[in-house]
Amino acid sequence: MDPKLVLASSSPRRRDLLARLGVVPDRIASPDIDERPRKAEPPRVYALRMAEEKAVAVARGSGEIVIAGDTTVAVGRRILQQAKNPEMQRGFLELLSGRRHHVLSAVAVIDAQGRMRSRICDSIVRFKRLGDDEIESYISCGEGLGKAGGYAIQGRAEALIDWMAGSHSGVVGLPLYETRALLRSAGYPVD
Repeated sequence: MDPKLVLASSSPRRRDLLARLGVVPDRIASPDIDERPRKAEPPRVYALRMAEEKAVAVARGSGEIVIAGDTTVAVGRRILQQAKNPEMQRGFLELLSGRRHHVLSAVAVIDAQGRMRSRICDSIVRFKRLGDDEIESYISCGEGLGKAGGYAIQGRAEALIDWMAGSHSGVVGLPLYETRALLRSAGYPVD
């Protein structure tokens, strides 16, 4: 009998990305953890810690595999949290305008025996130099609120990105290459 998969995320993007692998979670559970970065915590360490803590925070039944993810936007050592309001989003977009930043997408899987495996994908994204009118227009569409760094690459922001290296699915919210490898190593059937 195939193991059951629990997605430790309420993100519709992560469900959609798993579906690209032909994976439909048997159960979805939203983890309740403190997502504040620790003092002087590097972005890469933060992203991995968040994914792992989310996976551990969800109750795992007998024979269940838990998968969790975290997507962190970083400029240097600065972590750009989810934009909570238009002012915060404006500040992020002004900071990201015309420069490269890292999108660190971590995945953690706890297998049916309780073993944790995790991986991280580091993508580099560069926005074109954004004019004030472009920033205001993007903010007014509303899609960047609640998103790390204040933007969603799978929406209108994609037209403002002039260069990218790495995993597009990772920037959206779940790096599919790493996710597939982790699920297979945990004994979950992925073709």
